[in-house]
Amino acid sequence: MRTATTVEGSGGAGFRDTVEFACEAEKLGLDVCWVAEAWGSDAPSVLGYLAARTDRMLLGSGIIQVGTRTPVAIAQAALTLADMSDGRFLLGLGPSGPQVVEGLHGVPFARPLTRVRESVDVVRQVFAGEKVAYDGRTIRIPLPGGEGRPMRVSTAPNPDIPVYLAALAPKLLELTGEVADGWLGTSFVPEGAAAYLEHLDAGLARAGRQRRDLDVCQGAEVAFAADEDALRTMLADRKRKLAFSLGGMGSAGTNFYNDAYSRQGWAQVAAAVRERWQGGDRDGAAALVTDEMVLATTLVGTEEMVRARLRVWRAAGVDTVRLYPAGDTLDERLSTLARALDLVREVR
Repeated sequence: MRTATTVEGSGGAGFRDTVEFACEAEKLGLDVCWVAEAWGSDAPSVLGYLAARTDRMLLGSGIIQVGTRTPVAIAQAALTLADMSDGRFLLGLGPSGPQVVEGLHGVPFARPLTRVRESVDVVRQVFAGEKVAYDGRTIRIPLPGGEGRPMRVSTAPNPDIPVYLAALAPKLLELTGEVADGWLGTSFVPEGAAAYLEHLDAGLARAGRQRRDLDVCQGAEVAFAADEDALRTMLADRKRKLAFSLGGMGSAGTNFYNDAYSRQGWAQVAAAVRERWQGGDRDGAAALVTDEMVLATTLVGTEEMVRARLRVWRAAGVDTVRLYPAGDTLDERLSTLARALDLVREVR
């Protein structure tokens, strides 16, 4: 398995700590560093800075949210970052959710599947150096009825930039298998991997491809507990975080994380957690989250437990494990990451 992590420029540790973490992670042997965007700092600015501060590891946008930029602007940023990083850039795209897209950006969230497909089509036109002309349901270039004519960007073509899609819903997973070079996943239970992989495989088959043609990149927090007491404390803290994902991410009616857990066997619990959270009972929501739910979707535990879980992840078909190392300080996070990287090397 390859190793990766995700950072964010506006994270609580501060930008300088984020940069130092990424640079030290490269020295530890990390393969890929993804930069998140969400509703904080933008990803391309941070990626440009990291391109100048790193030499070897791949750098990816994890993710740029389609709909918040035109697809041509996304492609221009990708071409620029690929050039700045000497070909080390990976373009990660995703639909985000209605709260961010509509609530923050004021852009309709309608037809997210179609928007992602059409965005990938246009991005690849730009990468190939073609004149951009597209008549889709969510994207129309040039603008109909205007004075514009199809144009190509002046940047040199680069059709080899890999495109990754962040996907949780079945139809978007199928699209990922059909058109993407990699899948950025989360909320992954290796024992229930079929809930994701069967849809990826359907898309791959439709495009005449196989699993080896797709980088399955899965993310999870990694944390090491010295003993059972420490593990119980860790689990209690993570239950509240998971309750937020199940109840607070997205909107009251649209929550892709809740849907993902539901498809993997926790539908009743996920629904109850969302109801409690949306009703303002955050403690009650967290109390409904079970130890099993946390342990199944993270790499939290003793060193023996984490080693065993990594073997399960590898056997389930994960090509790249995206590690979110726990720790209150930069040194603690780097120490956790170093231990995790050693374990991944053991199970490769």
